[in-house]
Amino acid sequence: MEQQFRVEKTLNNNVLIASHPVYGEVVLLGKGIGFGKKRGDEIAESAVEKCFVLKNEREQEQYKKLLPELSEEFIALMSEVVQHIQQRVGAPLDEHIHVALTDHIAFTLKRLEQGLDVKNPFLAETKSLYPLEYEIASEVARMIEQKLGIALPEGEAGFIALHIHSAISKQSVSEANRYSQLIADLVKIVEQQFGIDIDRESIHYLRFVRHLRYAIERMKKGEKVEEPKNLSKILKEAYPLCYNLAWKLVKVMQQTLHLPADDAEAVYLTLHLQRLAEKKTIQLHRLSRFTCY
Repeated sequence: MEQQFRVEKTLNNNVLIASHPVYGEVVLLGKGIGFGKKRGDEIAESAVEKCFVLKNEREQEQYKKLLPELSEEFIALMSEVVQHIQQRVGAPLDEHIHVALTDHIAFTLKRLEQGLDVKNPFLAETKSLYPLEYEIASEVARMIEQKLGIALPEGEAGFIALHIHSAISKQSVSEANRYSQLIADLVKIVEQQFGIDIDRESIHYLRFVRHLRYAIERMKKGEKVEEPKNLSKILKEAYPLCYNLAWKLVKVMQQTLHLPADDAEAVYLTLHLQRLAEKKTIQLHRLSRFTCY
C-alpha cells in the first residue's frame, strides 16, 4: 500500500514541508504540489516529483529558512544540480550540500545581478587540487546558464568545486579553501625563491601541487612517509638550494596547520623543486641564445 505524506507547512505552490511515516520530515517539490494545501492534508507518493530527506535537524531548519527567499524556478534547478552532482560522484554526499550550495549560488547570482564581480584568488590551486570536482562544477555552471540565462565567471566554478569536495570528503568548505590558500602561498614562495612565474598548466606544477595536497593530508592523519636509504644525504649534497627550500615549505605547513611533518616530506619535495628548477634553467638557456649585444 502506498504511503502518504502529511503536509506540515506550505512554502509556495511548488514546495512544501511534509512528514512521512518512513522518511520523517521531508521537503517535497512538484509543480502545483503546494497549491491550496493546508497543514494536515495528505499527499500520495505518486504526486511527488522530488523529495529531500534531511536527517540532520539543524540542516532541516536551515533549509526551511532558506527556501522562502528563493524563486520556485531556482529551487527546482538546485534540485537538479544536486542530483547531477550525486550521479557524477557516484558516492554518498554530505546532505549539507543542499543548504550550503543553494545558499552560495543564490548569493552569487544576487551579486552578479548587482554588477559585482566574483573573484577567486585560488582558482588555479583549486583546479589542480580537485580536478573532478572542478569538472563537475563547470557542468553545474553550464546548467545554470542554460536554465537561467546567467553566465557564471570561471572563478565561481572554483567555489562550487570546493562545495562539491566538501560534500564528498565531509570536510568543511572553509577548511578546503584554507588548504588552497596555503598551497597558493607555498607556490608563491617557490616563485620568489627561483625568480620565475610557474606555468599553472604545466605538468610539473600539477604534480607539485598534488604532492603538497597529499603531504597536508598525511600531516592531518599523522602518517609516516618511507624514505629510501641515504636519499636525504644525496639530495642535500646535490641540490642544496632545493633541499633548503623544501624544508622552508615544510616549516610553513607545520606553522599553518599546527601539525608535525615527517622528515621524508622535505626529501620528496626536494625532487619536485628540482624539476621546477631545471625548467627555469632550460628557460634561461633558451633566452641566452637570443640575447642581443
